[in-house]
Amino acid sequence: MTAPGAAAAVTASRRHVSWHVGLGAPHRVLDTTFSGVGLTMAAWFFALSLLPSLLPRAPLVQGIVSGVTVMIGYGLGAAAQAIWRYLGIPSVPGRAHRILVAIFVGLGLWAAVFTGWRQVGWQNEIRTLYGMEPASPSVWPVIIAVTAALAVLILVVARGLRLLFDTVFRWLGRLLPRRIAVVVGLALLLTLLWSLLTGVLVNGFFTVANNIFAPRDSVVAADMHRPVAAERSGSPQSLSPWGLLGRQGRYFVGGGPSVAELDAVNGGGAKEPIRVYAGLKSADTVQGRADLVLEELKRTGAFQRKVLVVATTTGTGFLDQNGTDPLEFLWNGDTAIAGVQYSYLPSWISLLADQDAVRETSRVVFDTVHQYWSTLPAASRPRLYLYGLSLGSLGVESILSSVNVINEPIDGALMVGPPFVNELHSRITAQREPGSPAYLPIYEEGRTVRFTAEENGLYRGAAPWGPTRLVYLQHASDPIVFFSPTLAFTSPEWLANGERGPDVSPRMGWFPLVTMWQVLLDLPGAGSIPWGYGHLYTVSANLESWVGVTNPPGWTAARTAHLATVLEKRPYRDD
Repeated sequence: MTAPGAAAAVTASRRHVSWHVGLGAPHRVLDTTFSGVGLTMAAWFFALSLLPSLLPRAPLVQGIVSGVTVMIGYGLGAAAQAIWRYLGIPSVPGRAHRILVAIFVGLGLWAAVFTGWRQVGWQNEIRTLYGMEPASPSVWPVIIAVTAALAVLILVVARGLRLLFDTVFRWLGRLLPRRIAVVVGLALLLTLLWSLLTGVLVNGFFTVANNIFAPRDSVVAADMHRPVAAERSGSPQSLSPWGLLGRQGRYFVGGGPSVAELDAVNGGGAKEPIRVYAGLKSADTVQGRADLVLEELKRTGAFQRKVLVVATTTGTGFLDQNGTDPLEFLWNGDTAIAGVQYSYLPSWISLLADQDAVRETSRVVFDTVHQYWSTLPAASRPRLYLYGLSLGSLGVESILSSVNVINEPIDGALMVGPPFVNELHSRITAQREPGSPAYLPIYEEGRTVRFTAEENGLYRGAAPWGPTRLVYLQHASDPIVFFSPTLAFTSPEWLANGERGPDVSPRMGWFPLVTMWQVLLDLPGAGSIPWGYGHLYTVSANLESWVGVTNPPGWTAARTAHLATVLEKRPYRDD
């Protein structure tokens, strides 16, 4: 039987815990007390943050990964400890408790020290695989400084939010019963914070980004060459003025191989490749830009060429020369490529902001061109193909799902580095044949859709390739392809035994929350590594993909190898 004094003490203690979690007095933002369980979990999570992910990490990026991961661990540990105490669950008493704490803390510290000692070596294994210079232990001061600074910042923000919640709970507690005050306060504050994050802050970020990048689009740089050939938009004969093409549009129409280069490779008979383009300022509406492109295609004689490509650009309007130039060499200039800009934003922002814009632009432009193309005699009109890199491949998928291609199907499509938001890509990957890896699936024996990487994988299907050929070119190490929010709680198939690509570290593992955050921070660096890894696709891989998609008559593997050698020697414009 419990003594009255002891019972009163237990009751008071429970009331204190309840008040602390619900209506407790505000705590100072810079409170110097910490959760022991939280600190121990932070050490464990710091160790996990140092494990390899898809790409090698710069010291600054590693510090950001570690800083956020440490605070995730601390938050989980502190929350678990608070809930444990709130529920009144008894802990292990006496010496056994001290021993268990010592073991748990000791293992956490050992894991942090061990992974810290191995981190540089693990990163260098990936860097060696990618042909990069090795890192040295001198990266550690930067990692530690960034980790600590970011962890402190997150802690201050978190305790500021806790102070806000406690203040609102206490204020509502004067008007409502305690439990109702907590529920109402939580609902109000969570709704307010969600609105701020998804509305005011997000919209403000995109507005600021547009204001920053839009002026850059109007600059005519010294290395931009206005075309003189009538076959190009922006030329004196063009309906699409040079000054309105946008930065990437001007580079596109002024680039590519010359007739002399094509003749030198193919032995003569080359034509001037047709390149037409409409910038965001070329017309006020998407339909207006689509109509302009159609008129440019008619003007330049594009519908008399052998190959016509409707290309969906990336965010800034970029069309990768590694994807466009090989096609023109392959067909000796008897080609036409059309592109339309839909944004000023770079791809990593456009991936979040412009999914609707890329879908709308792709469908409107394609429908406009396709409607005219379908009226031409089938025997004399050009083969019609689609092309898209990164977010551009999302636009291609939106066209492929359109009913307008059923009666007059296209001849094929090349989609390079398809981002994780591509629904068709995800669905095909999920329905791949058993035994084919997630990074390089085989779908329906390769009758229509095939996957490839730097090492040509287009001829793995058991069935003959049909008249419509769709190709996905992707790297196993490309986080833009393989990131997914489901990484937070589900181990991906592309990390399973037998499914891991040759350019993915064998030491990369999966851990809840941590792996998702690591791969998320791989995204901005996906284009800052050597060619052939991440989101940088080589000209030779693009060439082999176009050979597979367009299947030029009489073409041979020897000619592909020779042309790849020529293309690899040409300079690449790095924007």
